[in-house]
Amino acid sequence: MIKPIAIASKSLNDYRNERRLSVLPTEYSDEAGLLMCNIQESIYEAESFINEKQDLIYMLSHDLRNFAGNPQGLAKLIIDENPSESIKDLAVLICESTDLQFRYIENFIKLLNEQDQVVKVNQELRTIVFPNILPFINEQVEQRLLDKNIKLSMSLELEEAQLRIDEGLLVQVLVNLISNAIKFSYFDSEIKVRMYIEDDQLIITVADKGIGFDKTQIDELFKKFTKMSRLGTAKETSTGIGLYLCKKIIERNKGELTAVSEGKNRGAEFKITFEV
Repeated sequence: MIKPIAIASKSLNDYRNERRLSVLPTEYSDEAGLLMCNIQESIYEAESFINEKQDLIYMLSHDLRNFAGNPQGLAKLIIDENPSESIKDLAVLICESTDLQFRYIENFIKLLNEQDQVVKVNQELRTIVFPNILPFINEQVEQRLLDKNIKLSMSLELEEAQLRIDEGLLVQVLVNLISNAIKFSYFDSEIKVRMYIEDDQLIITVADKGIGFDKTQIDELFKKFTKMSRLGTAKETSTGIGLYLCKKIIERNKGELTAVSEGKNRGAEFKITFEV
């Protein structure tokens, strides 16, 4: 009885950790056989769902861009014809509106892809060389910093660390946290990122001097589609699930993500912690 359960458990773990499909013996009619049959069907149903989701993401990335691009293309043609100022202003508004739609579509597709990454749990330790990942982070947040004249200060107090998280995922989480800090920071301010080792822990902090939040609202920050989703200091919009995904990614990879603020207009600090 123990052996079939062990085989079924290994098959399930192989799929959860590595997306590797196993073929279980399903010809037995006893309880162990029914268990393996149910696990086999559940694994293939999950794989089918993931594949259908990937097809949906492809459709969204292709078709929705086309739908949003059609009115923008027409609006640009109107502008090229040198219309009256009132007509031109309306055409410019259409272009700005479709630009916003493009950004929303890109963010939505990106979040769908990130949700797939959340389910992948790395068991092997990987060497993360921190000086190597800083340029990738800077490249993705540079324009947002320039738009609000915000200074990004990076304090790197270690060279490398052995972690279970994929390097690309860690970069994406840090980019999301820094982008979130930019969104809620005031023009001409500063964001500080610090990476260091303390008490056998790798700690990464992202601190800003922005609008902050009430201490009673900390739990709301990391909820999916949180009610705390707010406009940024430059009226930036949000999908409301970025921090939720960041927390899930960090926790799935044996870490912790927390946030603190001393209150309204007193900034906020997000902290990632890994045991090393």
